[in-house]
Amino acid sequence: MFDIILFSPKIPPNTGNIIRLSANSGSRLHLIKPLGFTLDEKSCRRAGLDYHALSNVKIHDDLPTCINLLNQPRLFALTTKSQNSVFNVNFKPGDALLFGSETAGLPAKVHDSIHDEKKLKLPMVEGSRSLNLANAVSIVIYEAWRQLNFAGSLTFSE
Repeated sequence: MFDIILFSPKIPPNTGNIIRLSANSGSRLHLIKPLGFTLDEKSCRRAGLDYHALSNVKIHDDLPTCINLLNQPRLFALTTKSQNSVFNVNFKPGDALLFGSETAGLPAKVHDSIHDEKKLKLPMVEGSRSLNLANAVSIVIYEAWRQLNFAGSLTFSE
């Protein structure tokens, strides 16, 4: 349905939660190196993940390789440096959603390569810190999926 791209994620439990989210929402997850952890079977068990949940996870050396593999999808970057709300976008199947690392966000070079209208943010109270990565990804994926009437879900499929 959607492609979730995490740019250099650092915190294993966040990525573990997003792996589970991608499995439950029918999304594919792409991790851009360097990662702040390993994704071996032992690490997944320790995080409470079924190793088969990794079947929709791909690891890429860099963002351009990932984007090319996805055939140049419509790409949205989530950032606090935008005035465009995620709730004002009409998402489509195959859209790719890019999230920066928990500690640094997206690098300036990546940020600068994305057109302003493709940069989105979640509403927040002024002066607050950004949401936890797993929470932010969950909100965006469920909003995008809601717009498609939760296509493919057990509860809402047509």
